[in-house]
Amino acid sequence: MALETSGIAVLTEHDIYLFREGTHARLHEHLGCHPGAAGEGAHFAVWAPNARAVSVIGDWNGWDGNADALQPRWDGSGIWEGFVGAARAGQAYKYRIVSASGAPVPDKSDPFAFFCEEPPRTASRVWSLDFAWNDADWMAGRHARNALDAPMSIYEVHAGSWRRRGDGGMLSYRELAEALVPWVLEMGFTHVELLPVTEHPFYGSWGYQTTGYFAPTARYGTPQDFMYLVDHLHRHGIGVILDWVPSHFPADAHGLAQFDGTHLYEHADPRQGFHPEWSSSIFNYGRHEVSAFLLSSALFWLERHHVDGLRVDAVASMLYLDYSRGEGEWIPNRYGGRENLEAVAFLRRLNEAVYRDHPDTVTIAEESTAWPMVSRPTHAGGLGFGMKWNMGWMHDTLAYAREDPVHRRHHQDKLTFSLWYAFNENFVLPLSHDEVVHGKGSLIGKMPGDDWQKFANLRAFYGYMWTHPGKKLLFMGGEFAQRREWTHDGELEWWAASMPGHDGVRRWVADLNRVYRDEPALHQLDFSSDGFQWIDCSDALHNVIAFLRRPRGGAPALLVACNFTPVPRTNYTLGVPAAGRWQEILNSDAKVYGGGGWGNLGGVDAMPLASHGQPWSLSLTLPALSAVVLKEVR
Repeated sequence: MALETSGIAVLTEHDIYLFREGTHARLHEHLGCHPGAAGEGAHFAVWAPNARAVSVIGDWNGWDGNADALQPRWDGSGIWEGFVGAARAGQAYKYRIVSASGAPVPDKSDPFAFFCEEPPRTASRVWSLDFAWNDADWMAGRHARNALDAPMSIYEVHAGSWRRRGDGGMLSYRELAEALVPWVLEMGFTHVELLPVTEHPFYGSWGYQTTGYFAPTARYGTPQDFMYLVDHLHRHGIGVILDWVPSHFPADAHGLAQFDGTHLYEHADPRQGFHPEWSSSIFNYGRHEVSAFLLSSALFWLERHHVDGLRVDAVASMLYLDYSRGEGEWIPNRYGGRENLEAVAFLRRLNEAVYRDHPDTVTIAEESTAWPMVSRPTHAGGLGFGMKWNMGWMHDTLAYAREDPVHRRHHQDKLTFSLWYAFNENFVLPLSHDEVVHGKGSLIGKMPGDDWQKFANLRAFYGYMWTHPGKKLLFMGGEFAQRREWTHDGELEWWAASMPGHDGVRRWVADLNRVYRDEPALHQLDFSSDGFQWIDCSDALHNVIAFLRRPRGGAPALLVACNFTPVPRTNYTLGVPAAGRWQEILNSDAKVYGGGGWGNLGGVDAMPLASHGQPWSLSLTLPALSAVVLKEVR
C-alpha cells in the first residue's frame, strides 16, 4: 500500500523560468490551493498577470474580497500568492480579481483546484490528495500492458449513464467501481476509457466542456473516490484511459475565459480564439504559460491519479487554423498556411513530456484528417502520439454495413481500402459514442435486414473489427447490441442484455476479446505489415474477404474469412500457407451466439492444392453473414 499526499512546493527561480518557457509540467505542485500542515490554513497561488488586485474569498471569510488579499510575486511572473490561516479542508472558495482597468471580474474558480463544488455550484474546494494506493503490482507491470505489441481492447464508458441506482440517481465513483469491474472482466476488455471526468458545468456536454483541468467532477464523489475507481480497476488487471480535452474550453463566467479581465488563456481575436462548432474558447498555445498549464494537467492525471493513458480529443481542430471556418474567418500562420504551428509545437511537447516521465503510459489522438505521422516520434518529424483513432476505417466500415447485402458487391473497396494505409500509423479502430448519438441511432439499428440478419450482420462486423490490424474500442452498450441511441440521461438498456440476440452478441464480444488476448497473431504485429496478408480481397461478387494474421517468430497463423451476404457459401476454397489441420476457433454463426449453427465441424484438413498464391488450400463452409477464424495446428 502506497500512501500519497499532496503538499505545496516552493516556486523557485528555475520553476518560473520553466513556466515562462512553457515546459513546466508540474505547476499543480506550486499553483492552486495547498492545505497547510495538520489541515490548518492553506497556501494559494494563481496566475493573473494583468490584474490590479487578487484576493481569496470563501466560506471562512464570508466571501469578503477585502479579507484575504494575495500579493504579486517580485519576479514579474504574474503569479499572486499568499497563506490564509483561516481556510480549512472542504471549504469552498474562489478568486476575486480586479482588472488592470479597475473593473471587477466575475469571481473565478481555481484553474488548479483539485476538487470543486458539485454543479451547478461553481466554487473550488480546499482539498488534499492523500490516498492509500493498492495498485503497486499493476503500476510495476503496466509497461507490458500498454505496449504497442500488447492486446488492447478498450471499453468506452460515460460514468453518469452506464448504470443508474434504483431511484434513477447516478452511481458514485466507488459504486461504479464495484459494478463495472465484474462486467469488464466478464466481457474481457483490457482497458476502460472514461469520457472526460474533468469538472464541467454542463452535464450534457459529457465532459467535453471542461472548466476544472485538475479536478474529477464532483457529481460522482471526491478525488479520493475517483482514485478508488482507478485503484479498483488496476487491482483487477484493467487499465484506465482518460478522455482529455486541451482543444477548447467553455466561456462560463467562473472559468478560464477572460480570467484576469483579459483574454489570458484564449486568443483575443475570435478568428483564433472562438470555436464556431462548439461555441467555446480556444487555448492560445503560443502563450508559454498556457502550454505549461495544459502540460501540467496531462502529467497530473498520470501521476496523481495513476491513469494509464490519455485519449486527446479533437486534435484535428487544434492542428488547422481554418477548422470549421469559412473564407475570411481565420488567420493564416506566419507562412500563409492553415496549419496551427503553435498547436503542433504544443502537441509535440506534450507527448515528449508524457513519454519522458511516464514511458509506461500511452497517448492516443482523435485526429480525423490525413495529417502525417501523428503516431510517429517527434525526433522523426511526427507529433509523438502512441496511437491514433482510425476514423477512416470507422466511416468506411459503417457505410458498408448500412448497405443492403445485394448492393455490397459494389462497395467492396470500403472494406479493403483501410489496408492500404493500415500501417502508416499506430491505429485504434473506434466504434465510439460519436457513432450512436445525435440521430445516428445504435449500431444494431444501422444493420440492414430482418431481426436475425441485423444481429448476424453486427456479429460479422465485430468479427472483422477484432481481426483487422489495430487496437479496438467499443462504446458501452455496443457489447450487447443496445437498440436505442445512447442518451446521457438514464442508463443503458440492461434489460435487453440477456434477451435472445442481444445475449448472443454479448457472448460473441466476450469470446472475441478472449481469443484476441490469447492469440499473439491478433495483436503482436498490429502496426506492421508483417502481421497481415490478403488471401482474397477481390471476391466482391460473393461479398467475401479472407486474410491471414501472423505473430512474430513464425508461430502459427490465423485465417480469417468473412461472408457479408445472407447466403451460406459451401465448398468455398481458400489458399493457406501450411499443410495439416486448421482448427476453427471462432465462428459468429454458432448457435451459442444466436446463429444458425453452420460451420466446419471444428476444423478442416488442408489439401495439396495451390490456391490464392498459397501451396495448400481449405474447402470451407462460410455461414451466412459471418466471420470465421481458423488456426494452423502444429
